[in-house]
Amino acid sequence: MNDGSDAGTHSGDETSPHSGATAWPAPLSGVTESIVTTLGPNDRWNVAALGLFASDTDADDADNADADTAEDKRTPETSPVTARTWGNTRTRRNFHRQGEGYVQFVTDPVVFADAALTIYEVEKPVLDTATAWARVSADPVDSGSDDGTTWEQWELEPIETEIERETVPTINRGFNAVIEATVAASRLGVSGYDETTLRNRLEFFASVVDRAGGPRERLAIERIRDHAEW
Repeated sequence: MNDGSDAGTHSGDETSPHSGATAWPAPLSGVTESIVTTLGPNDRWNVAALGLFASDTDADDADNADADTAEDKRTPETSPVTARTWGNTRTRRNFHRQGEGYVQFVTDPVVFADAALTIYEVEKPVLDTATAWARVSADPVDSGSDDGTTWEQWELEPIETEIERETVPTINRGFNAVIEATVAASRLGVSGYDETTLRNRLEFFASVVDRAGGPRERLAIERIRDHAEW
C-alpha cells in the first residue's frame, strides 16, 4: 500500500510449508510491540499500541516424531499469537464488532506515543510508516480482571500480509526507552500501580532518550509528557 520505490514484497498468499497457514511477515518471539488498526462504527480506523505474545515452540517438541496433531506441527511463524486488551477500549470493541484488524510493525517512536496514549484515528488501515503489516482475524479466547481492570485475550491469525520495505536493523536505546515510557504513562491513575514509582520510571526513561535518542525519540517523549500530563 506504500507507493514509494521501496514498497515491496507482497506475501498475502505465502504459507508455511508445515501447516498451510499464512505466515507472519517476520518471526515473532517474546513480546513484540506493534501497532494495530481496527475499523470503528464511524468508518475510521482506530490506531493503538498492541503487544504480541508469541507462542515459542520448543525445539524438542517440534522434532518429536510422535507429534501427529496440527497443533504439534506448528512452527514459531504459524503458532498462535495472542494479545490482550485492557479495559473497554476501542480496539476491544472493534475486535468484537469486526473480528479482525491490521497489525503493523512500525519503528517511528512518535507513532507509538500517539497510538498508546491518545484517541488516534485514520482513514485507511495501513499507516504510511508501517514497514510490514498483517491483516489478522481476532478471536477472544480468555478474559479476566487484574487489580480491578478487566482484560480480554485474543488469538490473532494472519489472513493477508505484506512487507512494505526492508531496512537495516539498528539499535537505539532512546527508542526502547520511549516504548517503556508509553507503558508507564498508560498506567498512571490505574489502581494497582504506584504513582510515584511510575513517575520515577518516566523520568529515567526521559533521561535515556536525552542521552541516547534522536530527534524523533525526543519528540515522542514530549508527546508523552503532553498526553499523560506528566
